[in-house]
Amino acid sequence: MRSIRRGAAVLALLAVGCGQRPAEERALKDLRVGQVDANGVAFTVEDGLAVVRKVEPGTLTLWGSAPAFHVRAVSSAGASEEWTVVVRNAMPEAELTARVGGEPLLVEALPEGPLPTVKLWKVRVPAGAEARLTVAPPLWDQPKPFRFAALADVQEALPRVGDIYRRINADPSLRFIYFSGDLTQRGTVEQLEEFQSRLLESRIPLFATLGNHELITPDPRYHEYFGRGNLHFTFHGVHFTMIDSGNGSLDPRAEEMLDGWLAAGRDAVHILGTHIPIVDPIGVRNGAFASRNEAAALLAKLALGKLDLTLYGHVHSYYSFSNAGIPSFISGGGGAIPEQFDGVGRHFLAVEVDPAQGVRTVSLVRVD
Repeated sequence: MRSIRRGAAVLALLAVGCGQRPAEERALKDLRVGQVDANGVAFTVEDGLAVVRKVEPGTLTLWGSAPAFHVRAVSSAGASEEWTVVVRNAMPEAELTARVGGEPLLVEALPEGPLPTVKLWKVRVPAGAEARLTVAPPLWDQPKPFRFAALADVQEALPRVGDIYRRINADPSLRFIYFSGDLTQRGTVEQLEEFQSRLLESRIPLFATLGNHELITPDPRYHEYFGRGNLHFTFHGVHFTMIDSGNGSLDPRAEEMLDGWLAAGRDAVHILGTHIPIVDPIGVRNGAFASRNEAAALLAKLALGKLDLTLYGHVHSYYSFSNAGIPSFISGGGGAIPEQFDGVGRHFLAVEVDPAQGVRTVSLVRVD
């Protein structure tokens, strides 16, 4: 009888385990990023493209997760009207514009500090009104060629990642860093704060998704610091999608989001970043999605969506290959213990993209 009960208990646990979706909680957290009520004003960052870091009487502090984003501010009667908006991890040339309906609001740019990625403005949001604030560089929504850096897997190299940022800083044409996960070794609050502190050495912002190492801590706090794991933005006519593959799979909610983003970018240049490669291009380690069936179905979906480029991390090296006809790169050279198969070592990618012509070049830049 005792063995039967034990067997039944094991089967029950297995049944519960089979029904679990390890990334579901993170997909739900995505939906709550960028929302706060303060002093009679409800702020909502559209599409969750910025994190509310702090809200104090008359001051809203955000961490940007994209080059451009919009904030809806719904003010109740008698609410505070004078607001200082602070955006960290902003584009250096970002501006704040604000409107109520079709009427512009007066915005005052405040003196900037020593960091080009921290911007401050004052704006008056009329009580009882709904305002839309836009944080973006000039002409961000106009198609034009540009370049960005792609990077992943800093992990235990956090104390010396500044040399990569300095190398990126030396190229003034790079507009932002597109980061495919594993910012830290274990995802602890201390390590997330150190990553943020080291990022102060970069002259440009870093927009990221998480990796499996952000999930090692029992209390993952990635969303509170750097925002959504699944996100989509556009810049100069090019679509960018980040997908949370930290568990070697996609949550159904994330896949539903991806379906919409693939449809939106189908007739445009579209770049996808995620941490774990959908397939392992060389097969020397377990560096791919856990399910081959899921991987095959996802690749077919990306091909039908006419994706132009996929960027991965996780494997601590550099590989250029093709996924279902889609140009693909692994850039896991942010500092994590490098694999020795090709001798590339620490590196990042410089990507040149043209909304009229597609991805022009993907260049390997070695750091050491």
